[in-house]
Amino acid sequence: MKNQSYLLVLLLALISTWGFGQTEGHATVKEDFKPAVTNQPGKEYPQVNSEGRVRARIKAPEAQKVQLDIGGVKYDLVKDENGVWTGESAPQDEGFHYYQLNIDGASVPDPGSRYYYGAVRWGSGVDVPARDQDFYALKNVPHGHVHQILFPSESTNTSRRAYVYTPPGYDTDPSKKYPVLYLQHGFGENETSWPNQGHANLIMDNLIAQGKTKPFIIVMTYGMTNDIEFGKLNEFDITPFQTRTYR
Repeated sequence: MKNQSYLLVLLLALISTWGFGQTEGHATVKEDFKPAVTNQPGKEYPQVNSEGRVRARIKAPEAQKVQLDIGGVKYDLVKDENGVWTGESAPQDEGFHYYQLNIDGASVPDPGSRYYYGAVRWGSGVDVPARDQDFYALKNVPHGHVHQILFPSESTNTSRRAYVYTPPGYDTDPSKKYPVLYLQHGFGENETSWPNQGHANLIMDNLIAQGKTKPFIIVMTYGMTNDIEFGKLNEFDITPFQTRTYR
């Protein structure tokens, strides 16, 4: 009798554990997905829900396998009878993420997303709304300008491009002097990163309008002085980057 009671308790424990595992493995996904703000105009996908999951969709009737590749993790998409593949990621951290679709082994951009330069390539990006997104939101405040400047680089013997933010009112007084911030991108990005996905100009516009900073100029240019492969940052030659020419 004692053995039977022990077996019954053990069986109930196993059933309870198995049931909990099943629940964890089949977590309910909140169906409150909305198109990402980083989508191309009029595109419904990718979408993001309140949990931070990213849902991708693409029509590829001849494909055998399609995955969403985000954050270094690949998520399988499921094909319907019309050849449309749909699936979502696990919850992602708040903020901007680079991602791509993997179709039968080929990594390609998502046609629904705007294109951004990151991870040493032009590709897709998706913004998971952040709780503090108000500081970089587009608001009805005076706006500065982002100028594209082309210039020759003597230290690298190449032609370079910089994006320069000038604050509101900059053009009204040519004699006025402003502090200058040289803002560099992260590895794998370029001079487009801060003015595009980084919203540097909107951040500045909002801070100036709120009186939280004095106006200043921001120079955003390409920080790599030699071409290196992904994963070989130790081969970056910083010497030309440190070169300064006074005129």
